[in-house]
Amino acid sequence: MAKFDISPVNADAESCGGSSFLNAEERMEANVAPGPAATRLRNHSTRMPTHCKGLGTLVRGGASPLLLAVVLHGPALWPAVAAADPTTATTVDEVPRAAPPEVPPATFRPSWDLDGLYVWLGPTGAASHIDGGWDSTFGGQLAMLRVRERSALGAIGGSLGAARWTERGGGRVWLDAAIGTRLGSRMVGATAGGLVELGDLNHPRLGGSVGVWTFVGVTPFVRVGVVQELGGFAELGLHVALPVWRR
Repeated sequence: MAKFDISPVNADAESCGGSSFLNAEERMEANVAPGPAATRLRNHSTRMPTHCKGLGTLVRGGASPLLLAVVLHGPALWPAVAAADPTTATTVDEVPRAAPPEVPPATFRPSWDLDGLYVWLGPTGAASHIDGGWDSTFGGQLAMLRVRERSALGAIGGSLGAARWTERGGGRVWLDAAIGTRLGSRMVGATAGGLVELGDLNHPRLGGSVGVWTFVGVTPFVRVGVVQELGGFAELGLHVALPVWRR
């Protein structure tokens, strides 16, 4: 069997500019003996060896040491690269609860607790006997009371109101202080204060009054008093108290 010798020695000689016109005996050797075993892996004979390359050229057969280091050690570097990536988020599993969550008791005020500061506003009307005759008034009243149902002094505050006469002309403005206490299931109380009687053809007249009241959803009241030049008066009325604010 014929065997062609394409060992790196001959290839390197040709690639380095050696004579390409070697005779057949130098380039070909026919024998039946096996060729000598290579002691190391060499570059392919078609590649230019390192000692034949020109300055600044790249040897195709040589592998870059940096490339080899990346290939061999790259998998070990991935955890460090992933840790340095700011876009990578680490999610930690939540620790399971040892016991079910507890809801704190409600702090809502019970419906039966009526204590607090109230402001009431609503219409008021009364029938009055004054200056020897009967007449009626219609108007409105604003009241502010502090309520403490379980105290001896269950309510304390005041009211400001105004009403107009239907026959006499003119009207009345009053400012009263009010107190109350719980009597059975009802709140009852008393008022006392001053008033100003106004007339279409008369100058204002000062006066004062005292009264009693009770709260049954609406507030009926009875009041007696005195006015300059007109003498005493008495009236029976009703005030519709509409709550507009509570604290």
